Amino acid sequence: MESKAQRNVSFRGSEDFLDIELKEPVDHAAGYLGVREALKHTFKEMGVLRSMRSLLRMNQKDGFDCPSCAWPDPEHPSPVAEYCENGAKALGDEATTNHVDANFFKKNSVEELSLLSDYELNKCGRLVEPLVLRPGSVHYEPITWNDAFQLIASELKKLDHPDEAIFYTSGRSSNEAAFLYGMFARALGTNNLPDCSNMCHESSGVALGETLGIGKGSTTLEDLYEAEVILIAGQNPGTNHPRMLSALEKCKQNGGKVISINPLEESGLVNFKNPQNINGWIGGGEDMADIHLPVNINQDIPLVKLILKKLIALDQISGNVFDHEFITTYTQGYDALLKDLARYKDKELLEQTGVSEDSIDKTVALLANKSKIIVCWAMGLTQHKNGVENIREFVNLLLLKGAIGKPNTGTCPVRGHSNVQGDRSVGIQHFVDKGLNERIKNYLGFTPPDHEGVDVVGSMKAMYEGKAKIFMCLGGNFLMAASDTEYTAKGIQNCDLTVQISTKLNRTHLVTGKTALILPTIGRSEKDMKDGKPRHFTVENSMGRVKQSKGILKPASDKVMSEPEIIANIGRAYFGDNHPMDWKALGADYELIRSQIDQVAKGFENTEERSQGAGYYLPNNVRNLDFSMLPNGKAQITINSLPEHTLQKDEYMLMTIRSHDQFNTTIYGLNDRYRGVYNARRVIFMNPEDMKAVGLKKLDVVDITSTYDQTVRTAHKFKVIPYTIPSGNLASYFPETNVLVPFNHFALRSKTPISKSIKVRLVKK
Repeated sequence: MESKAQRNVSFRGSEDFLDIELKEPVDHAAGYLGVREALKHTFKEMGVLRSMRSLLRMNQKDGFDCPSCAWPDPEHPSPVAEYCENGAKALGDEATTNHVDANFFKKNSVEELSLLSDYELNKCGRLVEPLVLRPGSVHYEPITWNDAFQLIASELKKLDHPDEAIFYTSGRSSNEAAFLYGMFARALGTNNLPDCSNMCHESSGVALGETLGIGKGSTTLEDLYEAEVILIAGQNPGTNHPRMLSALEKCKQNGGKVISINPLEESGLVNFKNPQNINGWIGGGEDMADIHLPVNINQDIPLVKLILKKLIALDQISGNVFDHEFITTYTQGYDALLKDLARYKDKELLEQTGVSEDSIDKTVALLANKSKIIVCWAMGLTQHKNGVENIREFVNLLLLKGAIGKPNTGTCPVRGHSNVQGDRSVGIQHFVDKGLNERIKNYLGFTPPDHEGVDVVGSMKAMYEGKAKIFMCLGGNFLMAASDTEYTAKGIQNCDLTVQISTKLNRTHLVTGKTALILPTIGRSEKDMKDGKPRHFTVENSMGRVKQSKGILKPASDKVMSEPEIIANIGRAYFGDNHPMDWKALGADYELIRSQIDQVAKGFENTEERSQGAGYYLPNNVRNLDFSMLPNGKAQITINSLPEHTLQKDEYMLMTIRSHDQFNTTIYGLNDRYRGVYNARRVIFMNPEDMKAVGLKKLDVVDITSTYDQTVRTAHKFKVIPYTIPSGNLASYFPETNVLVPFNHFALRSKTPISKSIKVRLVKK
């Protein structure tokens, strides 16, 4: 095995401080500043004409789907601007005119590049030709596509067992690419198909599957417009899903109310200045959250229990607070829930939440008289040891109110990457689905493996322990996305071969196995041509609608290849031309892939035709109030325990967050305009009274440490910023603080890392 000294790369990047500037947090989202920053970024990266032409086609029915988040497009998108600031930044980032080729790597070793920050790495540009990093070398060099495919096939054939290979999927790939990828892994003989949802919404999928029978949300975009109450829990739409603010604005204008449940009061839920309206330019915008509940980190369950207890008290008086007909007809577990809630004392629950009783009483009064209720959430609920239970408790609230399966009601897990839900729908999953396996056998002609594969946590462990020899990534930046960065880095370095199918340079290209391949692919905004004819992909949005996506720009290079074609070529190199799946034909003809998706993936039907225009919804049992797959054919009201967090006197609870200038692990810039932080990322937000109690002043430098299982992990050199956050709580950006998250601490049943509730100490420098 290659020693660490032979390729001395850094998984941390630069820890140098920049000239930080602090301002007051912005009291609104979007508006003129959002438009200015969006255009400034895209103009700089891809030029004025290319920017305007592309922006006008993004998220349009005859255009391409945004490469950023999975928020759905409206039935009738605005012809001027159906995108947000971060969507524009994602486009500029992907379609940048800065390119990274073999000459770049000839001048820059992986060791030198690894000392750059993640922001600096991303700014290097688009990858434009296939590259190989050979054993003992510190420089990538060019390789032909055919040689790359043969190298992968050769290494796969050396394996003692197919489970020594792992196939990771990021949420940015198309349905066609993800389907081929999943079928290749299964044809090889493994279900080692971890994906990015393991790190984010896996808790949602498990919780919703257990309670409602489907691991997806039940709302449509149009449901939000006329909801009476929308609860937004553990989510920051102003930064992470900005187009959602337009839907919230319509809800507000129709008389609806918004409740924000989050330790931080985020700008997007204070006020929204819609740049598509004159009021967003010269007016005061739309005030968003009618009630903000600044709950302590991961104390959502005691909050909901207290709300339920107060609603029960009102229902016992009037008998019409809960929908008893719905409860009797469609649910089971109501009496057990009432008995369980009676065990808790209101005062103790209130103390755990950290929220004022007055705010909770206002919430209860609002919910008591409303029936059209939607709960939206993101990582603030899922990335905890009790992440599954967090979501189940909110589902309890919806079920008792009868706010499931009806117009303007339901569950709305707000997904991150633009096709993470589609990946799962077409078969990217590490667990065994007997129905899927049977359809694969019947329609594709091979027998898939019937044993469970590894998820993200299992992948990290397998690589660290030397049980995995090949690690392939369909997009993403696995090293920086996963928890316990140092542990993950060592695991990746144990592999014989690592393969990255990518558009941009990131740290996972630098911390590699003995041999590493970079396979550059076409971006979402670029034309995919075959024999002079354009091809299109399909994607699924956060609410289950499948639609086409057609790029319009000239590809960054004539040496890049589409993801389906890359995977098909790997399949052909490994299996040859005698496999039941015709890999050569599949790589050339996406219609053939879609016809196989229709046969194999549940709910897909006549996709080639139905995905045109606005697309079509996949079946959703909750919308039909069909719970026949659950015990006794009923939606499940569940009993969920309170979170258990025992902090030492010098410990705090830390949650990782995004800045406004990033999307997942991609860093677009160094400013967090909404929180008033400029030109810096190594910062930690802290309650001013907590700072005073331990003698910390603004911009003091601290190390952050976490101690789990007698192992101390350290994130070095962070500047302390006083901020409005509940006492005892801290917040800091990822991926810089992912190093603190232990690999073996995760949500029960979903195995989602505890990135939003890490016990830490601060060590003043």
